[in-house]
Amino acid sequence: MRLTNYTDYSLRVLIFLALKGSEELSTIQEIADSYNISKNHLMKIIHHLGQLGYVETIRGRNGGIRLAKDPKEINIGKVVYETEEDFHIVGCFKQGEGYCSISPACKLKNALYEALQAFLNVLYGYTLEDFVLNRVELNNLFEFRDV
Repeated sequence: MRLTNYTDYSLRVLIFLALKGSEELSTIQEIADSYNISKNHLMKIIHHLGQLGYVETIRGRNGGIRLAKDPKEINIGKVVYETEEDFHIVGCFKQGEGYCSISPACKLKNALYEALQAFLNVLYGYTLEDFVLNRVELNNLFEFRDV
């Protein structure tokens, strides 16, 4: 299984904001520069993360973005589930498409579905907090001051 760039970037934004803390605002440009990602692409992602309640956007001259929740409250499996466009890892998972002549009796489809559920269940076992426990090391990579 491969996650889309959209989900990857969504997770990266959340990690970045978790490292900054709840008091400090970040800009889309700052995040884009830190990861070498398109600012335009990040604007869509941050808007969506705001709609989902993960980030808060503050408008105006001194505006920016920050996490809307404590990192312990942001479940990674849920973020992945909400940001991936679909989980059709094979064509026969999608109704009406990718019909296979053995689909009605296919054991492979069932095994792949089970593997997908195991993948998601592992991610549901993590929160954003788990991914920033190595805060000092990550801050050094981003060249943040130690917060």
